[in-house]
Amino acid sequence: MSDFKLKWYLLLSFLYMLPGLRPATLKAQSNSELKRMNIVAKLATEHPDSAYTQLKILVVKARQDKNRIAEATSLQQMGQVLHYEGNYAGAISHLLEARKIFQEENQTRYLAQTLNYLGNVYYYNKQPRQARKEFNEALRLFRKLNDDKGIAESYGEIGHLYEKKMTYDSAYLYQQLAMTHLVHIGDSASLAKIYENIASIMEDQERYDSSLYYYRASLRLNERFHNTVAQIEIVNNLGDIYRKTGRYSTGLQYSKRALVMAQQMNEKYQLSSAYRDIGRSYGLMKQYDSAYYYTELARVSSTEVYDTENSRQIALTQVLFDTEKKSSEITRLNAEKRVNIIVTTASVIIFFLLLLLAVLIYLRQKLKIKTEQEIRQTQQLIFKTENGLLEAELKNKQLEESRLKQQLELKSKELSSHVLHLIQKNEVLETIKTDMNALLNDDKRDHKKQLKQLIHKINISVSQDTYWREFRVIFEQVHESFFDKVKAICGDLTANDLRLVALLKMNLSSTDIATLLGISPDSLRVIRYRLRKKLKLGQGETLSTFLQSL
Repeated sequence: MSDFKLKWYLLLSFLYMLPGLRPATLKAQSNSELKRMNIVAKLATEHPDSAYTQLKILVVKARQDKNRIAEATSLQQMGQVLHYEGNYAGAISHLLEARKIFQEENQTRYLAQTLNYLGNVYYYNKQPRQARKEFNEALRLFRKLNDDKGIAESYGEIGHLYEKKMTYDSAYLYQQLAMTHLVHIGDSASLAKIYENIASIMEDQERYDSSLYYYRASLRLNERFHNTVAQIEIVNNLGDIYRKTGRYSTGLQYSKRALVMAQQMNEKYQLSSAYRDIGRSYGLMKQYDSAYYYTELARVSSTEVYDTENSRQIALTQVLFDTEKKSSEITRLNAEKRVNIIVTTASVIIFFLLLLLAVLIYLRQKLKIKTEQEIRQTQQLIFKTENGLLEAELKNKQLEESRLKQQLELKSKELSSHVLHLIQKNEVLETIKTDMNALLNDDKRDHKKQLKQLIHKINISVSQDTYWREFRVIFEQVHESFFDKVKAICGDLTANDLRLVALLKMNLSSTDIATLLGISPDSLRVIRYRLRKKLKLGQGETLSTFLQSL
């Protein structure tokens, strides 16, 4: 099978996938549908840029409608258009994208069909191993679906792969397997293509009789289904067979028949091929003028085909460039839109965050003020309470001080009264003592013994410590720790020394002190002198001043 035949077959397969054009089986198709298919195929062949543009629009719409099946189908068809125009990288990209969607949507039949298309592209992209891998996977899926037509299609693709590797036995085997499945389901339209494939294998092996048989069988089926485009190719191939077997006139007739059909269909590629085959036949028939004429027509036609294909490819390239440019622009705009949305969303979020922050600050400040007010009120209450406590404590201290002062005054009065009482008692006793001494000086001897006894009792009374103990208790209550301070200065003071010190602390006169102690003023001066020495007082320091400072 020629490359042109394979591409044409792929393009027809692509058209079968168009909405409304893919029947359950070609056997059930009406002649009007086949004519319509031929017209659309011709337009797609001549204007692949327009076909690609329309398919791109369908992809965009499918994405907007979220119709993934329609999106994948359109991508698959875009890959077929790019394959036909030789843009294998773009074709592979679209077909892989379609395959992914069909896998995700669990569309097994569409997936298997896409794998066969992908295998063809890999083959033309000189990746036969990858092509065989895709064909095998497609065959596995079709077997899983029990789809005889799909199985036959995969067998046919594998057989074509072996034919190009010139492994004719394997190629023929897989084409026979494909034929068996198509005969089983009665798909005569697809069977015509398998017959043509087998005829091509026989031709390559120079088994021309068998090749003629299968080409004629294929031609009959294509005539039955009015597949004019396929008929041209087969008629041309029949002319080649007759020419190769030396039947130049018969071969020339088939070539001229193909020429007429190509002119009627305006099939430039087939027209160029017919011109070339006619020129070869005339050359073999030694009619060189005619051979040159048709060969030149073939050259001109080939140039036109090349120019046309080149123009189509340029137009498709421009469409691809424009599409890519638009896609880039759309991507950029979408990116800008997303950025704007993100910025807007971020701005709104920041605004609300700032608003929330402001509210939180306000509430926090309000709470802070309220808390400070409560703290201030609490502090004021505490202050008032403490102030009240302090005032109460101060008042209690004042009361206690007043009470102590009253007690001290009372004790002082009691001490003074006690001292005065002692002085008065001692004065009375001293008077009695004086009077008694006067009586003793009389000559009344009969009272002398009694009077001595009385004087003795008075002396004893004067020297008794009872009143002094009471005096000391009261004195210590009025002058706390006084005796301790004096003892700290001189620890060997006698009881009489302590009495003198106490009387001097009370700031009594020397006469009163002498009376209280029952001694003479001269004795008092001696005692004071001794006390100064014990206390180690200096020359200019008086005893009374020292004791008052303690």
